[in-house]
Amino acid sequence: MIKVLVIDDSALMRRLLSHMLSFADDIEVVGTAQDAYQAREQIKKLLPDVITLDIEMPKMDGLSFLSNLMRLRPMPVVMVSSLTEKGAAASLEAIALGAVDFIAKPKNNHPAGLALFQDYLIHKVRGAACAKFAKPNLQIPMTPHQPALSKLRSRLIAIGASTGGIEAIQHILQNMPLNCPPIVITQHIPPVFSSSFAKRLNLQCSIKVIEAKGAEKLTPGHAYIAPGDQHLTIDVNSNGEIYTKLVDSDPVNLHKPSVDMLFNSVAQQLPKTTIGIILTGMGQDGSEGLYNLHQAGAYTIAQDQPSSVVWGMPGAAVARGACNEQLPLNKISQRIINLLTIADKHPD
Repeated sequence: MIKVLVIDDSALMRRLLSHMLSFADDIEVVGTAQDAYQAREQIKKLLPDVITLDIEMPKMDGLSFLSNLMRLRPMPVVMVSSLTEKGAAASLEAIALGAVDFIAKPKNNHPAGLALFQDYLIHKVRGAACAKFAKPNLQIPMTPHQPALSKLRSRLIAIGASTGGIEAIQHILQNMPLNCPPIVITQHIPPVFSSSFAKRLNLQCSIKVIEAKGAEKLTPGHAYIAPGDQHLTIDVNSNGEIYTKLVDSDPVNLHKPSVDMLFNSVAQQLPKTTIGIILTGMGQDGSEGLYNLHQAGAYTIAQDQPSSVVWGMPGAAVARGACNEQLPLNKISQRIINLLTIADKHPD
């Protein structure tokens, strides 16, 4: 049984979150708290496995509380944030401080929206419960501006991630050379948050990082992040030019955007010159698509279990036989660079 402590200054949100989590047979809400000081005492008394934490609270805000918690008593935290640019920026900062995941508060009381929020909430709490929330050791030499490569065989890099992916993607992109092939990325993330994520990465990386808008010609030295409310796919025209294509359809594997949607579109149109990478994340989204990429001729990599926050998605891909190799996060960037400079076929 996963023991959860709900921390939110709104009595309504505390009741709502507690009620929604009560529908999961494997989750028990053992207590609630309205501010950081009450939460501190509840944590000592109740010993929860996971806490949900509001960002905007009186007396001490959620980020300050999180920072203290990770320093004194690290534990899995799912941030609960408003669906605004300010809330998105704060949630990304919370991930950097050590939170496992985040979820945007529902915008309204529409039954369908609340049901989807409940599914996401339960999914994220389960993911947090099995997460390794201690940050992996990523201390490897890193050049602020990676030099351009002399040879580039692959034309596209496709990456999929979920829980723990925010920092994993950042680590990989910071090590990409300036003329790397275009990179298409699906990270499970809400709308508004995806835009903030792309802007944050763009400030931290040498390559250009943007949120995909659809119909953009893919350009070397650029990374395209799937928007939080649409599936990112690709389209290749008769001249071989690659474009982004956004699909506004139902969630796949509970997710929109879905990693399987991205990988399957690449497998259908450009597999033999693509490197496919599946990173840390809860669930199985992306495992089928990576398998299809692998079968169609792409070189595929899964993040290994020790370096993953949650080895759900990459573990499912490995179980399917979808990967050429498993690598720790701090070796994936260099492996990509090695593959890009191989002029002949992908290595076995």
